[in-house]
Amino acid sequence: MARLDKALRDRLGGGARAWLDEALAEATAHAAASGATARRPAPGDTITGPRAAATPAAPAPGPGTPAAPASGATAPATPAPARDTPTPAVWEMRFASAGRHCVRGEPPHHADPEAAEAARVLILCAARADGPTVTRLYEHGTAAERRAVLSALPQLPLGTDGRAGVPLIEDALRTNDTRLVAAAVGPYAARHLDAHAWRHAVLKCLFTGVSVDAVAGLAERSRGDAELARMLGDYARERTSAGRPVPDDLPRVLALTQMSPLSADVSAGPSVRSPSSSATGPSVRPSASCSSTGPSASSSTGPSFGPSSEEA
Repeated sequence: MARLDKALRDRLGGGARAWLDEALAEATAHAAASGATARRPAPGDTITGPRAAATPAAPAPGPGTPAAPASGATAPATPAPARDTPTPAVWEMRFASAGRHCVRGEPPHHADPEAAEAARVLILCAARADGPTVTRLYEHGTAAERRAVLSALPQLPLGTDGRAGVPLIEDALRTNDTRLVAAAVGPYAARHLDAHAWRHAVLKCLFTGVSVDAVAGLAERSRGDAELARMLGDYARERTSAGRPVPDDLPRVLALTQMSPLSADVSAGPSVRSPSSSATGPSVRPSASCSSTGPSASSSTGPSFGPSSEEA
């Protein structure tokens, strides 16, 4: 996060840096206040133990006081107190408005969508946003805000098992928004998606044209995965039968599945077939190298900066 913060400040103009300082201070203050609140009972909490025993019982009705309704009788309904819709915390409003404030330091000082995404990640981490908070921000956010939530998931306190963000990952993978898909297959997905869901995430990248460089832990999780190899082979045959090209990244992933779990290298040998391929099925040749050829989108430190024309 420190490197992301420095890179972001180097990129922003003076006014945007001042705005970022205020946003992070508000988020940090919220996290501190939330931590203090969590350590003391809130008004209306149910109290158990010795304190509950000390609670005085209701006084007996005196003469002339109407008796309580008999057991089974219907008591008059008491209207529930009206609840106001909670006002978003100040830092949440900063999170939403980052696109308007994050502008490049160099002329002509255009709005910078990737800088806004980085600022949102930093704000989420400073606020130590929990599962319900990130779920709300994701559900009500724009595509740019959703990408920031997905990118920040590995750094956030999401419960004891850390799986509160899995439904958000699954939702992003159901879309055809390639930037959401790329953000969804980062380090959080590598740690928390089960094998079935993770295999389909890899296929989703191939189907939508998202580079598998975005898939965190690709080599480790696909190595020796015979089921993933079968799925890749089936997908390659379907594409070939329909007269469509096989995605360039598919041979690379398929080569990884042929490796022993103890192997560390991929050889660029002869064509590789899926274990379920027939003799007449299409062969897929692995690429010469399985190393990343460009900036990875799976960095745990947040979004990487690069040219983008998308509005935040």
